[in-house]
Amino acid sequence: MPPGVRLIDVDSSDEENLLEEGVRNRRSPRNSLDYDVCENVLWRRDQTKIKPKFTVRKDFSRWVISLQIGVCTALVACCINIVIEEVSRLKYGFLKRQVDANVLHGDLSIPYLYWSLLNLVPVVIGATLVAYVEPVAAGSGIPQVKCYLNGVKVPRIVRIKTLAVKAVGVATSVIGGLAGGKEGPMIHSGAVIAAGISQGKSTTFRRDLKILQHFRDDHEKRDFVVGGAAAGVAAAFGAPIGGILFSLEEAASFWNQSLIWRTFFASIISSFTLNIILSAYHGLSSFRYRGLFNLGEFAPLPFEYYELPIFMLMGVIGGCTGALWNAINSRLNMFRAHAIRQRWAKVLEAAFVAVLGATFACLMAYTINDCRPLGNDPTEQPVQLFCQDNEYNAAAALWFQTPEATVKALFHDPPGSHKILTLATFVLIYYPLSCVTYGLSVSLGIFIPTLLIGAAWGRLIASFTVLAFPTSIAFVSPGKYALIGAAAQLGGVVRMTLSLSVILLETTGNIGFILPIILTLMTAKWSGDYFNEGIYDTQIRTSRVPMLPWHVEPEYQNLSARHIMARPVVCVRTEEKVQYLLDILKNTTHNGFPVVEDGDDGSRVNGRLIGLILRSQLVVILKRSFYVESSRFWESTVSIEAFRDEYPRYPAVEDLHVNEYKRSGSFSVNMNMFMNPSPYSVEEGTSVPRIFQLFRALGLRHLVVVSSENRVRGIITRKDFLKHH
Repeated sequence: MPPGVRLIDVDSSDEENLLEEGVRNRRSPRNSLDYDVCENVLWRRDQTKIKPKFTVRKDFSRWVISLQIGVCTALVACCINIVIEEVSRLKYGFLKRQVDANVLHGDLSIPYLYWSLLNLVPVVIGATLVAYVEPVAAGSGIPQVKCYLNGVKVPRIVRIKTLAVKAVGVATSVIGGLAGGKEGPMIHSGAVIAAGISQGKSTTFRRDLKILQHFRDDHEKRDFVVGGAAAGVAAAFGAPIGGILFSLEEAASFWNQSLIWRTFFASIISSFTLNIILSAYHGLSSFRYRGLFNLGEFAPLPFEYYELPIFMLMGVIGGCTGALWNAINSRLNMFRAHAIRQRWAKVLEAAFVAVLGATFACLMAYTINDCRPLGNDPTEQPVQLFCQDNEYNAAAALWFQTPEATVKALFHDPPGSHKILTLATFVLIYYPLSCVTYGLSVSLGIFIPTLLIGAAWGRLIASFTVLAFPTSIAFVSPGKYALIGAAAQLGGVVRMTLSLSVILLETTGNIGFILPIILTLMTAKWSGDYFNEGIYDTQIRTSRVPMLPWHVEPEYQNLSARHIMARPVVCVRTEEKVQYLLDILKNTTHNGFPVVEDGDDGSRVNGRLIGLILRSQLVVILKRSFYVESSRFWESTVSIEAFRDEYPRYPAVEDLHVNEYKRSGSFSVNMNMFMNPSPYSVEEGTSVPRIFQLFRALGLRHLVVVSSENRVRGIITRKDFLKHH
């Protein structure tokens, strides 16, 4: 029997212990999304009222919402980008003037103190917002979005407050000089925007616009979030096709053709809107600002076929260094989870790392005298330091700008722009610094620091290749090798292949260079997978989220439903007393209850399955007093809107106020109108791989296990497929 698989033998007459036993075996902090539509009487009644014109109008509304998602995601991205650019320009301009003024006096401690202070203040603001206002806004948000699209309900992941903290937090983090970027959080921001626009209401502001009620369920909402995540990728990288492939490869579990087209539409609108706004803002005559991560115009990147082994070797290096990065970062974050729990400690840690970054930047700039003639300067703020007149310090140039600008500079700097010592020192500093930074209580992404590390050691390899083989200078371009190194490092950390290839292709605009990029990413993924998983999957596994993989675990291949199902099952009869319903809601954490006819002994155990009712439905029923005894007041007017109005934050059972008279046994609830009369079920001898495919293909939340006589034997949810649950 593999770890995590359980068999529970319970006497069918032991009905009184079901609730306690069920709580002990099924308690979980994570719930699943109800992607499967509950086709109960109310839903069918609502469908009969729908006219053909309404169906067309509803489908048109989906396209309009997709348009709004793309535009709003681009607007948020533009605001974040403009704030970061303007404040960073002021920051590094001030630091340059301080360095120029104090270097003559030999006192460089003043610029260091200013740099530390200018890093400290914005980082403390962002870390305080995340730690005290909305902790779920920490990091890039991509692991949480992946879980949501996989079918796991992550608390507070798509709230407006999360978006506000994410936007302000990522701006303050980048301005504060942390080793991170704004591209990853844009994917999370797009998901929040999609979830908010598609519902026509805000539970945070307690406002209901009374529109789009037909989209208020997990099925529709999740589909819009797919489009929002793809629009976030398009805004971040100017890669609408890459956005679709990212959602397909890394996020969504369930797809259909219409969803793909709407997602593509939202991605194109997002990229186009951002292009218009930022191109106009920067005074460009043409639309060349395709995304936040703008790599500039690449010249054609020719390559020789005998370079392909070198690129594959770089992929191996990226996979191994990425696996090491993931291993260190995951252990560091596990340490943080146990040792740094207080909110003030999380803010203090972020402040320490901000000052640490300024310290390393000053040490490198002050100690490495890498002088280059002006005119080749890759930065808006070239710093002279100890160089001669008309020269700038290339080591300082790597730090006196945002990480995005440094990546762009490493891609486009002419040969000989940096010493080998400069690049080697930068990699040795930035590699552990980025590893320490990712996991802080701040909103920050991992794409840019990973690309920056890879671009730096990619240029290093180009320099070493030219030193070892002087004749190779004819085809070894530092920018080309920087791009391959960046792809290798990013692929080694996140382990994306298809979507990342297209993102880099769309970002660089070099279709002829797709073969080296794909080979590099594939070797990086294979090399890294030998040691561990990608960083997002590692985070998900560490947080014990029941995310379904693409294939069932090998230990489950030869098992059947009876081996993994949870039992005993808390069931309800077609008509139940209010007191019993309150008891099962308070004493269990189940989210679905099979509706049964009484068993042979008159008990609920071993009853015949006739339906399934959800916890959220029972809560709404009790809140709105849909009792049999008072049915003449509500039966003719009740509709599915009563349940849609409560979505997504259904009341907690503790907030229900049911008087003692109704609890006494006089009042009951009939399930026929509310339950799903055709829940999915399997016979207890069905193989686990077959059941797993049902979950993946249909997006199930509950699967009832029955005997050959249709008697309830157990129930399966997604966490029953995962051995660590």
